[in-house]
Amino acid sequence: MLKSAVESVIDCMASSKGMSEIQKIQTEHRFKLAELWNIKEGSKVLEIGCGQGDTTAVLAYIVGENGFVHGIDIGSPTYGSPISLGDSADFLLQSNLGNQLKMEFEIDILSPFIDFPENEFDCIVMSHCSWYLKSHEEFLSVLKKIRKWGRKLCFAEWDTRISSVEQYPHLLSILIQAQYESFKQNSESNIRTLFTPNDIKNICESSGWKVINETSILSPQLQDGRWEVNKTLADLDIELKNIENMPSKLTGLIRSEVKMLEDFIKINEIKPLSVFVFVAK
Repeated sequence: MLKSAVESVIDCMASSKGMSEIQKIQTEHRFKLAELWNIKEGSKVLEIGCGQGDTTAVLAYIVGENGFVHGIDIGSPTYGSPISLGDSADFLLQSNLGNQLKMEFEIDILSPFIDFPENEFDCIVMSHCSWYLKSHEEFLSVLKKIRKWGRKLCFAEWDTRISSVEQYPHLLSILIQAQYESFKQNSESNIRTLFTPNDIKNICESSGWKVINETSILSPQLQDGRWEVNKTLADLDIELKNIENMPSKLTGLIRSEVKMLEDFIKINEIKPLSVFVFVAK
């Protein structure tokens, strides 16, 4: 029997061993994104913030042997747990999809040494990576610089507009993290700057891109909501201890918010936020 597209991609991922059900849910979500972006076979794609390759692998599968996906990330190849970015990339590059992709780490988009020819790519993809950026200003600079590299920008990020009460803990955990992250000069956290859909659209259009198609989708099985809640609760004490010059009133507010989070999840289910998706040209 022929394997499904999702199964074929999972086989190429390092997390297929021991975490296959998690990877299945994550991969199904990325296929939904690629369909909304209308990625075509044979396309040449630049993926910014490729991470461990969840979206990279799906893109490589879709563009096929006549296409190519170049994934870049500012992170170190040693970043990430239980599987590092580098180990995940090595596994993916040695898989059946390896010939139609490239992954590079410690690449700073804004470095003057990083450039590509005009319209080198059919699509530029940013998938669940914008909250890793340091500021609104950095986001604007990135979008301005990459505009000449490709004909189309394909974007996805968590949508802060909750549609059900079960999404509240995911949103609250993000807000808590974003508050203490605003005091850090350097960070390796998943959430460094919180952007709402309106923020993202305004920054996008200020950079010269024009949003031509947007939507919000829900992938209710995604585990990310639970992950962010657990991270918030596990990291809080050490995060607050290590941040200098945080006003005591804000520290108290954050602890109150954490108590709200703990009380809520005792009697309510945790669902992930929806995802804001758009195409710009």
